[in-house]
Amino acid sequence: MKFTTTAALAALASLASAKDDRTFAVLRFDGDQFLTEGPIDPIVSPGQESSHYHTIMGGSNFAATVDGGILIDSECTTAKIKNDKSNYWVPGLFFQDPSTGQFQKVPLYYMNVYYFFEPTDDEIKAFPLGLKMVAGDALTRSPPASGGALNLDPDNGTPINSAQWTCPRQSYDPPSYPTDSDGTMGGQVDPTNQGAGTGFPYQKCDGTYSPLRMDIHFPSCYNPEAGLDDHRNNMRFPSVTNFRENCPEGWIHVPHLFYEIYWNTPLFDDLWTADGTTQPFVLATGDATGYSSHGDFISGWDEETLQTIVDTCNAGTTGMDQCPQIPGGLNDNGNCKIDPVFGSVLPLGEFISELPVVGTNVTGWGKGGNSPSPSYPHHSSSSSSSSTSKYSTATPTEISSTSYKASSTSEISSTYEASSTSEATSSTYKASSTSEGAAKPAATSNGHNKVVVGGPGIKAQAPSSASASAPTDVPSSPPANDASTIYDFVTVTVTATIAPATETETSQPLVHRHAPRHSHGHHHRHLGGSFAARRR
Repeated sequence: MKFTTTAALAALASLASAKDDRTFAVLRFDGDQFLTEGPIDPIVSPGQESSHYHTIMGGSNFAATVDGGILIDSECTTAKIKNDKSNYWVPGLFFQDPSTGQFQKVPLYYMNVYYFFEPTDDEIKAFPLGLKMVAGDALTRSPPASGGALNLDPDNGTPINSAQWTCPRQSYDPPSYPTDSDGTMGGQVDPTNQGAGTGFPYQKCDGTYSPLRMDIHFPSCYNPEAGLDDHRNNMRFPSVTNFRENCPEGWIHVPHLFYEIYWNTPLFDDLWTADGTTQPFVLATGDATGYSSHGDFISGWDEETLQTIVDTCNAGTTGMDQCPQIPGGLNDNGNCKIDPVFGSVLPLGEFISELPVVGTNVTGWGKGGNSPSPSYPHHSSSSSSSSTSKYSTATPTEISSTSYKASSTSEISSTYEASSTSEATSSTYKASSTSEGAAKPAATSNGHNKVVVGGPGIKAQAPSSASASAPTDVPSSPPANDASTIYDFVTVTVTATIAPATETETSQPLVHRHAPRHSHGHHHRHLGGSFAARRR
């Protein structure tokens, strides 16, 4: 009788943990850009400079060496949930000018992290504190075996492909990817979605509130025998049977993370021509194909908080901050920032002659080979080229994190709308008097040499006082209570990178603008297409 009772209780426990439908909540972030940036990767390159430049969100204790115990004590976080001190990071994206070969950092438009809680016979548990995960491969320049489609099924005989690019457009004529591409000289379209594929698209992304987007899925089965730190062996994607996603026996089913990172690529639309055969964007890995897109994660969650969200929240695209129960509440620091351990945060609006660490070693699609020359472990390096690689600029101003400094005393006032407080703040810039086309070496705070010249995108001009207000072409608000509208309109953050005007000409500033931080219905695509095809 005792055995029968025990078996019955076990069966009831199994039924209680079984989950018939997917629920999810989208985590959003506060602030006007990333927590920090630089060649830092505590998972793959702990304690030393990484092989490439990363852009990082999350807890302020992020460093070259970090674990969960360190992260959870972070003073602040960029996540909207106060008890999420995790770190989320991806390689930076750069624009390479087709005419000069120089690079400029592409600003973040905004970033979301979906927390999917899939249908399963398992019990979905919160991430153990300090869990380290990696998705994607920074070394590859080769197309995935799945072509343009995602493949998250570990059992179908095709290698996993967990990364895509999405390029929302007003029209897909001409197509975003070369017709009948095999991936060796251009990306491949997703057979179920003409707006997505693998590799960079060859057209400009002009969708409403939706520029070029990096998409990265993470596995959701954790092997405790491998341990928290063994990112090469501690995770796998679940097997799918009868629309349920189950982990191997002894493994722990954790939330399925999905990163979507929107990059403000429309800033550069006037600097390149979409001809259907080339494109100008390069990942910080030196990758001109986009195949090396990847993401990293270290859990700094308070486990009770995350478990409560797993068990009780199905906020969907309204946001995790709208969950009915959030132990610890919401983040009260609207703009958490830290300095990088290695290198420096590259300023916006500045052309540089070399990528950080990578230099001019851009590869893929006819640019010097299908893989980077160094042999780095997994997706990032241990040590690589010297940390003193030159970041030579091609703009008329010498920029620090707080001001433009140069020989002129003219000042430009710029107003920003602060997204966390909706209050305007002011920054003052000192304009350079360097004439257009003239080069002038200058020393920077990090010891690198900068060449101050007039370059495309930002013109060198004579100094004068000018006031730059926020642009007036901010997208209009969507209709209220419109059932067909699947995004919320919130405060739009507007920043401007400004060149001083001449007496006869006013330059057009590059504008960095945050769209409404919502998902524009992309969760419908995540529920369908090549992603959902595996759920059978």
